[in-house]
Amino acid sequence: MDLKGLSEDVVRISDIYAREHGIDRDKAASGDWALLKVQEELGELTAEHLRMSGRARGAADDQALHDEAADVMGMLLIYCDRVGIDLEAAMRRKWLRWLEPKP
Repeated sequence: MDLKGLSEDVVRISDIYAREHGIDRDKAASGDWALLKVQEELGELTAEHLRMSGRARGAADDQALHDEAADVMGMLLIYCDRVGIDLEAAMRRKWLRWLEPKP
């Protein structure tokens, strides 16, 4: 699975989910809704992490931790799509360049 294909699938699923559940996402290309959802999902991931590490109430659930990490990534992909960020190119420029041989 490549990042572009994953992103396209996630955006398509998000559109289906919003339509089926009557979620009125912001119409502007600003991506406010998607960015706020990234923050929400990050909070849920943090809560699961705290439960897993014994620093919060509730039962630790390894699958829930994994699912919340997937939600963070999914919403980040949606945000990038909404605001026109080529995440793959940004990752190559910002991170992967460190793997290239130095002249």
